[in-house]
Amino acid sequence: MHSSISISSKRPRRVLPGFGLSLGFTLSYLGLIVLIPLTLVFFKSTGLGFTGFWKVLSSDRVQSAFRLTFGLSALAGLLNGVFGFLVAWVLVRYQFPGRKLLDAAVDLPFAMPTAVAGIALTGLYAPNGWIGSKLAPLGIKVAFAPLGILLALTFIGLPFVVRTLQPVLEDLESAQEEAAASLGANRWETFRRVIFPPLLPALVTGSTLAFARAVGEYGSVVFIAGNKPGKTEIVPLLIMTKLEQFDYAGATALASLMLAISFVLLLFLNFLQRKTSLSRRSS
Repeated sequence: MHSSISISSKRPRRVLPGFGLSLGFTLSYLGLIVLIPLTLVFFKSTGLGFTGFWKVLSSDRVQSAFRLTFGLSALAGLLNGVFGFLVAWVLVRYQFPGRKLLDAAVDLPFAMPTAVAGIALTGLYAPNGWIGSKLAPLGIKVAFAPLGILLALTFIGLPFVVRTLQPVLEDLESAQEEAAASLGANRWETFRRVIFPPLLPALVTGSTLAFARAVGEYGSVVFIAGNKPGKTEIVPLLIMTKLEQFDYAGATALASLMLAISFVLLLFLNFLQRKTSLSRRSS
């Protein structure tokens, strides 16, 4: 009797309701908000049949939009991987006036409405803009060109890399770097063999997050792209165009393919995050 009372007293007190009620609420909420709408996207696209589905996806306009969207998104992810690493390194390893302000500015693409970002970038890089007017005589066209789309995608994806790398950089102990230096390693060898390996999973995770964010971006791109079919038209804009033309089956066909790609990216991200957490625990 005494042992049963002592065992029950050691059980942690649950603040939230029990497992059954919590699980039921969670499944109901996810079903109404996420699962049912996404399932309807796939169900709507099945009305085309395989032939109609393939006809939509194999058109020259759709193929061009997919190449532009995924090509520039991948390039933006790579650029964010490089420059996001540099920004995170500076914020973690150096103390300088205005550091906290710069750290807060990294989250600006999160807080700023995407349409505002697109208008601001277009105003700066248009042929008559502050920066675009300086680049136009050099033959460099940013706004209403693929370069402008790349700029917008890089802008909205940078925080993902910085915020993913920062905690990993902060957890790195300087004793390992000092030990490598005492053994005769130069700065490049210390970075390549001691610093970079534990940062690589987080860097890949942040870059993949930036890529996934760029693939579905609409607001900041639609203003600066120019939206020329076959040249500067992205997939999210093409979906909106089909909806405006009442081509709901074609729009859901594109949306279902984008959704399937998003699921693959999420699985890949979960794998990377698990690998990152395991590496951090082992270190």
